[in-house]
Amino acid sequence: MRRSDRLSEIIEIVQDGRLHLARDIADRLEVSVRTIYRDFDTLVASGIPIDGERGVGYMLREPVFLPPMNLSLAELEALHLGMAIVSEAADNDLQTAAASLTSKINKVATANGKIPKNWGFGVYPFAQAKIGFEHMPRIRAAIRSKEKLKIAYHSLDDQPSTRVVWPLQNAYWGRVWTMACWCEKRNDFRSFRIDRITDCHRTGTYFDDEDGQLFARYLDKVDAEMAENANRVP
Repeated sequence: MRRSDRLSEIIEIVQDGRLHLARDIADRLEVSVRTIYRDFDTLVASGIPIDGERGVGYMLREPVFLPPMNLSLAELEALHLGMAIVSEAADNDLQTAAASLTSKINKVATANGKIPKNWGFGVYPFAQAKIGFEHMPRIRAAIRSKEKLKIAYHSLDDQPSTRVVWPLQNAYWGRVWTMACWCEKRNDFRSFRIDRITDCHRTGTYFDDEDGQLFARYLDKVDAEMAENANRVP
């Protein structure tokens, strides 16, 4: 079995979300346990979200595989534009991911593998959006793991404050990024501009958002506020 085929087979095995021992996979694929360890190291290094360690077992954290699909030229252009914006208006991790995704799209976008000369978009630097990017990887990780963050924040009128927040979502508004969260200080939902965050630390404590109910409540509040504002328009 070629190594590329074996890696694909390993992914198929762990996609069920259960914990799998390396020795069981090795027996199934008729290779050594050491080979399986190396294969898992390769998969993790390539960005596949696999959790586990040698002697304990491995499992796929979340599905990230897209089925084959046909996209129109307009849809491909939309993807290209989105990746161009992310490459300028996001943190280093997402910029790298955008470049990698763009490269993958380019390789399979057309039947002959050639990219149209007028394919790309010119996107110019988003100076304001880039402020605070140093905090973005930490915030995104906290959203995924439901970890509380301690932030130092300066409001638009430059009033400093320190908050412990439960991060729920990042949003990009064309000029700035915001973080939607539950604020322990205000005991309510708040949205903080990331470019106004001067410090951001992990707390090592976690919040409970079973089945995303907290985030759903936040979205309900946003919808209600938008409806109320719309009703005020003469």
